[in-house]
Amino acid sequence: MDQFTLNLLFVGASFALYIGIAVWARAGSTSEFYAAGRGVHPVTNGMATAADWMSAASFISMAGLIAFTGYDNSSFLMGWTGGYVLLALLLAPYLRKFGKYTVSEFIGDRFYSQSARMVAVICLIVASTTYVIGQMTGVGVAFGRFLEVPNTTGLLIGACVVFAYAVFGGMKGVTYTQVAQYCVLISAYTIPAVFISLQLTGTPIPPLGLFSTDVASGEPLLVKLNQVITDLGFASYTGHHADTLNMVLFTLSLMIGTAGLPHVIMRFFTVPRVADARWSAGWTLVFIALLYLTAPAVGAMARLNITDMMWPNGTQGEAVAVETINNDPQYNWMLTWQKTGLLDWEDKNNDGKIQYYNDANADMDARAAEGGWVGNELTNFNRDILVLANPEIANLPGWVIGLVAAGGLAAALSTAAGLLLAISSAVSHDLIKGALNPGISEKGELLWARISMAVAIAVATYLGLNPPGFAAQTVALAFGLAAASIFPALMMGIFTKVNNKGAVAGMLAGLLTTLVYIFLHKGWFFIPDTNSFTDADPLFFTIKSTSFGAIGAAINFAVAYFVSKATDPVPAEIQDLVESVRIPKGAGTAAEAH
Repeated sequence: MDQFTLNLLFVGASFALYIGIAVWARAGSTSEFYAAGRGVHPVTNGMATAADWMSAASFISMAGLIAFTGYDNSSFLMGWTGGYVLLALLLAPYLRKFGKYTVSEFIGDRFYSQSARMVAVICLIVASTTYVIGQMTGVGVAFGRFLEVPNTTGLLIGACVVFAYAVFGGMKGVTYTQVAQYCVLISAYTIPAVFISLQLTGTPIPPLGLFSTDVASGEPLLVKLNQVITDLGFASYTGHHADTLNMVLFTLSLMIGTAGLPHVIMRFFTVPRVADARWSAGWTLVFIALLYLTAPAVGAMARLNITDMMWPNGTQGEAVAVETINNDPQYNWMLTWQKTGLLDWEDKNNDGKIQYYNDANADMDARAAEGGWVGNELTNFNRDILVLANPEIANLPGWVIGLVAAGGLAAALSTAAGLLLAISSAVSHDLIKGALNPGISEKGELLWARISMAVAIAVATYLGLNPPGFAAQTVALAFGLAAASIFPALMMGIFTKVNNKGAVAGMLAGLLTTLVYIFLHKGWFFIPDTNSFTDADPLFFTIKSTSFGAIGAAINFAVAYFVSKATDPVPAEIQDLVESVRIPKGAGTAAEAH
């Protein structure tokens, strides 16, 4: 059976499963659409939350960014994982205890203001839409390769699939679909990693293989990797070369952005009790760890494999011949990925070979002149293709490649569905029912939820055709927006006595400053060539657009605090409400006994 047919079988079977589950668990009420009837078991919810959380950025893009940068991009791992711990400890149990359906509803009630609720809706839609762009980018990459169609066609197909199961299933359908998607994506991520770790190090556990000995050379794997890439003029894999201030702010932005992501927070509204919200958070961390502990090994081993393929005679020998790429079955993956437009090469000096090296490094000029090289000839290697191409690069069996196809799509589609639910609930429940038409029927509210979800899919698909960066970079922008707007409002709502005017002013200040900073660097509304600065030459010190969320959060906190101090105090009944959410039943009596 040829590879294309295998891919179709794996992807088709997984889609049939997802859509079948969505039809079986179709939401019939607003409670089922928004919160799955609050009847999801903590382990089930933990698995669904992990799938919701581990998006195309985690599955498809993160290992690629780590592979081509090394230690400096470990901030993706540290920020996202640390942020989830923040969410589990500081927000999830309290929000579940509050007992509302959406983040915006909590903010509206806590800050006793319809304006606060509407501003929260705007913040949520802006952050979630930006996030969906990253997911649709990943969907396009995966569909483009495994259906062997152009990237744009793959994106449009993916949009139709998301529409089919997210619009009809609601939170109930999406929850059980995401459990299936988690099983698919974690199998697809870890099985190839086990194979490759065995090939390179003889160790079946990839995180241990990363620190084991490379079988071919007898050297530690990371020592070997550092050697081969520095020979080609690239920065050492394990060294710290990036700007430290930007790296710290980027990690912080990802952490607090994670804790403010509405589509993940919504998952904690689906369990029966507050204690279940805590258990859900713990189980989610277990399920996330399986992928996040494997990702650094996947990145390092893939980078070594790619370099070895481009320099089959060693980095001091001859580069791979064009004839070998065109005729050797081991290089078929390059020809297949070239069709997607995400991988390309050019024999610039017409010597029949493809030299892959860092032509921006002046230290390579002498070697390039001696060899007659005129520049790096691997002209395009999109970071988002690395995980999907990994089993092909390592020459693994066809069924593994098919499984990875299904896994990549599961990761992108599961998060896209969660985000679309967050957007639709914000529009139908918070905007329409909460403000514009409070008397709307349950049937009418469900209809508006589905219409808003369809519009969100259309917008995200359009913007996904020209994303502002790789999938993980686009997602990082969304985290920055959530960090600057939603996270501070939730924290102040639970742990402080900030009033409604302070909350509204803080959210607007954080969102607008961060959004403007991003648009100045990425283009206004992400339209190409409308930017005034680049991340290589940022506006403010060395802070890139992906890192500015931490600054935006600080602005949010500061503005909220000073505006609140200058205006009316929080009403007594709201202070009592906050105390009841934060302090468990019976704790007050125990405290008084001391």
